[in-house]
Amino acid sequence: MFGSLLFVAGALAPTVWAQANTTYANYSSQSQPDLTPQTVDTIRLAIPDCESGPLSTNIVCDASADYRARAAGLISALTLEELINITGNTQYGVPRLGLPAYQVWNEALHGLDRADFADSGDFEWATSFPMPILSMASLNRSMINTIGSLISTQARAFNNDGRYGLDAYAPNINGFRSPIWGRGQETPGEDAFFLTSVYAYEYITGMQGGVNPSELKIAATPKHFAGYDLENWHNISRLGNDLYISQQDLAGYYTPQFLAAVAYAKAQSLMCSYNAVNGVPSCANSFFLQTLLRDSWGFDEISGYVSTDCDAAYNVFNPHMYASNVSSAAADSLRAGADIDCGTSYQYYLNESIIEGLVSRDDIELAVTRLYSQLVRLGNFNGNNSAYRQLSWDDVVKTDALNISYEAAVEGIVLLKNDGTLPLPSSVKSVALIGPWANATTQLQGNYYGTAPYLISPLAAAQASNLTVNYAIGTEISTNSTANFSAALSAAKNSDAIVFAGGIDNTIEAEGQDRFNVSWPGNQLDLISQLSQLGKPLVVLQMGGGQVDSSSLKSNPNVNSLVWGGYPGQSGGQAILDILTGKRAPAGRLVTTQYPADYPFSFPQNDLGLRPNTSTGNPGQTYIWYTGKPVYAFGDGLFYTNFSTTAAPSGYGASNGSSADIATVVSQPHPDYEFLEQQPIVNFTVQVSNTGKVASDYSAMLFLSTSNAGPAPYPNKWLVGFDRLSSISPGQSSTLTISVPIGAMARADENGNSVLYPGTYKLALNNDESVVQQVTLTGNAAVLTKWPVATQEILPAVQAM
Repeated sequence: MFGSLLFVAGALAPTVWAQANTTYANYSSQSQPDLTPQTVDTIRLAIPDCESGPLSTNIVCDASADYRARAAGLISALTLEELINITGNTQYGVPRLGLPAYQVWNEALHGLDRADFADSGDFEWATSFPMPILSMASLNRSMINTIGSLISTQARAFNNDGRYGLDAYAPNINGFRSPIWGRGQETPGEDAFFLTSVYAYEYITGMQGGVNPSELKIAATPKHFAGYDLENWHNISRLGNDLYISQQDLAGYYTPQFLAAVAYAKAQSLMCSYNAVNGVPSCANSFFLQTLLRDSWGFDEISGYVSTDCDAAYNVFNPHMYASNVSSAAADSLRAGADIDCGTSYQYYLNESIIEGLVSRDDIELAVTRLYSQLVRLGNFNGNNSAYRQLSWDDVVKTDALNISYEAAVEGIVLLKNDGTLPLPSSVKSVALIGPWANATTQLQGNYYGTAPYLISPLAAAQASNLTVNYAIGTEISTNSTANFSAALSAAKNSDAIVFAGGIDNTIEAEGQDRFNVSWPGNQLDLISQLSQLGKPLVVLQMGGGQVDSSSLKSNPNVNSLVWGGYPGQSGGQAILDILTGKRAPAGRLVTTQYPADYPFSFPQNDLGLRPNTSTGNPGQTYIWYTGKPVYAFGDGLFYTNFSTTAAPSGYGASNGSSADIATVVSQPHPDYEFLEQQPIVNFTVQVSNTGKVASDYSAMLFLSTSNAGPAPYPNKWLVGFDRLSSISPGQSSTLTISVPIGAMARADENGNSVLYPGTYKLALNNDESVVQQVTLTGNAAVLTKWPVATQEILPAVQAM
């Protein structure tokens, strides 16, 4: 074998060591990788035969053995060629050993994608939930956990029929920092420190079947580690982005959610990102993949695996030029800690890497053993004794029938403006439904979606109601044509009320595509303005993941109501209609800031510094640091009723003016929590009373601020808790208690250490600060977690002169 391998390598040697930047794509500007057919292949899977097949005598089929030993036994039985062939995402198996094919690249952002859907009948569809940006706006953490659990149940059923793998490239937990980012819709919002960390915990534990269960349900792969939040701003490709991020911002914003995913939720996999940070591509960054991930956060050295984003190993060479050729790029990525290549660079080039002395068989075995350790834990080699082997198509149908997709949509929808027009009264018998979202179907799903069982558009929902519907598209998302204005105005004149459904969609915000601005595209605002002059009640639905500047709608008294609906999934139209008609009451809150239109032009969007910087024009980023006036703020959201909130007694540390000694806080035992940072330091309790006339859920955000704790500059405020109370009837009250963990009160210092500072803190409920409590921490500052020194084991290639 080695003789033939050397012969092939020798024949290729002149091109291997002289790969020049001449014939490949220019990934410095091209934002979508040209993936090989093998990479994108959707293959049928099979259960390994551990009864009578060749594997039956291998320890991998011994269910009583340790899962790591079982995986190591399998990997040690492979030839080098067989070993290299299973280093990519699309693995065609090892026939000699009876090892079936496996596909690592499965998607589960908000439902199954890249599943091998049947053309008809069983396994023809899977539930399509709302995009995460909308689901998280519900502020219902148990909802997020349920969504993860239901998706994993359906994934297991598909897997049992050979149509889906046992891992999923989800969730996307990068912070939605820049409002122009095309993929912000995939995230839970702009608060990466707390909100996204909670989302990651709930979604991952829902997907995996709990916190580190003995038999995993689906291995979640949080992505994209780290600093990834642009696609092609100013024609700079995400594949070649090199972003400067201070250690303070890395520790305080760009990585806390990944720490929560790995250390708290025990994610068993992770995806490294396309971009470089401080000169080092993330998939060749040993500081990220070893020092932080494994040495500091406890990601399992033997069984936790890292997958590259698709073709990111190749991108270490082109366009980053961190490596001088593809075989070096593959070796750099593997040695840095990227175990599996979503792509074919490993499979096609690691043989050359070995001959060049860049990697050893042991390096490759460790990487592949990490993946197969998880497949063992997932029950892939346990035959019919796997805990989830009995799940079938019936379970897909049953979980879909729970209607959680509808519930997530209706709970996430946010009411931004209302003069009493909503909910529509019974006197409204006819509605003009106008705009490019009025008859939306696949638009409802956002991106990364599979086949849904049904798609209920706003038009279909309205037509199935008691309303008379006069429909006219009026205009498209991005067009400037007014050809359809007259039909829209005519429909509006013939109706009791007008609903304009527009905004943005995946034609202008998508993977590989950032927006140019945050304005309403095309001539939608022109049509809305004309509709507002007709003297009819006018409701505007602002759809899409990213926010658009709706200041003209906010200030126009003839625009009576404004509703943000995100990408609401398969039941989105019904959820929207039920909110508009009052069958359900809105209680969502914005999880992003709606900036004025000039914001993205005031400073470079690839400036990842969060704090205001007068030298660059950076006004501060996210609600935590932004010094301007938003159109609508992070956390805004109205109700159909009125709530009053008053401080209530609490079990621990919540009385106004309470204080605690830092040394006492950090030295106390935490038997109910694995990490001190998770232990509550304050319980904030309020009485919530419905003083209005409509039964409604109540959602809340709890913010912390200080003007003297730790070094300046001080954040405006930051989120330390949130919750949602189920329906409160008029005249009734409920108690809301939000526990603030110790780690949420800490801030990252200039070195990246998480520090709990002495000083006075203000806890405030929601943006209106309806309840405020003061907490004082005394004594000396304490470091909760030490940020390691950023050093690299994988050094860049010396460029030829």
